[in-house]
Amino acid sequence: MTVEPDNKQDDVPEDEGRPGPDDGRGEGPGDRGGSSRKGSLRETLVLLVSGVVVALLLQAFVFQSFWIPSESMEKTLVEDDRVVVNKLHGATERGDVVVFKGWDGEDTIKRVIAIGGDTVKCCDAQKRITVNGVPIEEKDYIHPDDLPSGDEFEKVVPKGRLWVMGDHRSQSRDSRSWEEQAGDGTISEDDVIGRAFAIYWPFSRAAILSTPETFTRTFTKGG
Repeated sequence: MTVEPDNKQDDVPEDEGRPGPDDGRGEGPGDRGGSSRKGSLRETLVLLVSGVVVALLLQAFVFQSFWIPSESMEKTLVEDDRVVVNKLHGATERGDVVVFKGWDGEDTIKRVIAIGGDTVKCCDAQKRITVNGVPIEEKDYIHPDDLPSGDEFEKVVPKGRLWVMGDHRSQSRDSRSWEEQAGDGTISEDDVIGRAFAIYWPFSRAAILSTPETFTRTFTKGG
């Protein structure tokens, strides 16, 4: 509620007792303008600090940026691409491009080919990798000069683990290269940092990383 000044003081001249802009007894128009500017500055600083805090929280718990240091994921990702990773991606699925703590302890990015309970094999009569006997059509994402794999293998992926491969198969150290490690080259689902869902740099390559259509097929798991 606004309180109006009492105008019933008949014995006081109109201009007496009322501080003016320069009489030193109160705020003049210039002082009110200064207070307004200070208030606006405080609000701006609060918004700026809040924005920084939100950005840091998002990076710590939701999104993170990663730089691609090699050609092991061509043609999907090329060297010096930068991708955004969603840390709250939910369950890891076949076809996901994931960042994880690799076999050597370094952050690594590969594509998930098979999940726990799957049997992954290379190759069938048409030189295709199969998951639970279902062939994967990979021409949409692997390097055009590559075969699905130069090495033959057949693995049953343990529960809670993933079989991962780079899209540039001849230039990728992936599950095939670490078969002598625990898990026969697979990685633990717990080591997954997040799913890469977009390329944001350089702008000329900005794109959403969607699941290849071949992985939308039904793959009946083994025991």
